[in-house]
Amino acid sequence: MTTNPSQTIENYLKAIYELQVSQGRAKTSSLAQRLGVTPGSVTDMLKRLAKQKPLLVSYQSHHGVKLTALGKKKALSVIRRHRLLETFLHDVMGYTWDEIHTEAERLEHCISNRLTEAIAAYLNNPHCDPHGDPIPTQNGKMPEGAGRPLSELAIGSSARITRVHLQDENALQYLSQNDLVPGQTVTVIAKSPLDGQLTLKILHEESLHPFSLGPLVADEIDAEEL
Repeated sequence: MTTNPSQTIENYLKAIYELQVSQGRAKTSSLAQRLGVTPGSVTDMLKRLAKQKPLLVSYQSHHGVKLTALGKKKALSVIRRHRLLETFLHDVMGYTWDEIHTEAERLEHCISNRLTEAIAAYLNNPHCDPHGDPIPTQNGKMPEGAGRPLSELAIGSSARITRVHLQDENALQYLSQNDLVPGQTVTVIAKSPLDGQLTLKILHEESLHPFSLGPLVADEIDAEEL
């Protein structure tokens, strides 16, 4: 399927926003990796975006790119559509949480603002999607997420899962099988001093056996200590 120009721009704005939040500025190499294109293609696209009026990005060769206020507003609009669609697919259509990201990626460029807000109203204006990712407000504000990486918790700590940053389907299926989803409470019962691997137990569920998480996965799960 051919990607239309407006869809390409929306994908770039969303990727720039996400990298800007995590790194302060989106580098060409990081954008290329995230979008699955060559660095040369990214450079060409950023040069075109930098010439568009009204201005969506601030770009300087070899110094990365940042969104303008308008670019940020448009990026948050795309993210809002995406996360509302994920919630609708999960809560209403019965998709599992490892299926919704790819489907929402296809749909986020196709729906109008009117339909977006109708979905939001139907869902009673949720604050987070099924992964715990905050949903930007209609007026372009991104709510702050709660918690810190699960990997930072000490042995004996109990915490409520607030957000799972992973999108890998196999990883999400594993977490779901072990009931490690937003809203669930866990206790850290062991932590390897060699590689940081955690052994966790679901709080108040004596029938479930402890399970292990590697540090790279635990870094991608936020939890709020009880």
